[in-house]
Amino acid sequence: MDWTLQKNLFLGFFRAGIFGYGGGPASIPLVHKEVVEGNDWMTDEEFYDILAIGNTLPGPIMTKMAGYIGYRVGGTTGLFNALAASVLPTVILMILLIGFLLTFRSSPIVEGMTNAIAPVVGVMMLTLTYNTLKSTKTRSTWPFVIILTLVSIVVLELLNIHPAFLIASLLIIGCMYWKKPAGAS
Repeated sequence: MDWTLQKNLFLGFFRAGIFGYGGGPASIPLVHKEVVEGNDWMTDEEFYDILAIGNTLPGPIMTKMAGYIGYRVGGTTGLFNALAASVLPTVILMILLIGFLLTFRSSPIVEGMTNAIAPVVGVMMLTLTYNTLKSTKTRSTWPFVIILTLVSIVVLELLNIHPAFLIASLLIIGCMYWKKPAGAS
């Protein structure tokens, strides 16, 4: 077992978990930074494929990504290591801060902290969206991406249809247009 790899895997997911204020979606750019840029465990394209698949499955995105990436990088030990590292920050913070937050939740300071972090999470989500679209550009045509984006907005916002139906429909469309990699039989 490569202890350096396991240590880096733990630290990478722990950092993403501890600084990912706002839940799993806010942690995704941090996971990207650790996995793609920091440790070079996978490419942008591979990361966004994992993100897309993870978003179609039920449950928290952070743990699904940690489990898959941990297993891919470090085997079964890596899977449990990355999962523990992604969950541990939340457990620790909840134990340490729950009493404080309940006591001071109506405090102007706590409300100010919450209001100040919201734009940061928004910018991180916009960055994630931009990077996902940039990755998509290499594998699909822009008109196709724009049409699917506009249809998704209409379905979710104007028609108020449940996202599960949209995800299932897009999975079917993706399977219909899927191209086999070169050299695959």
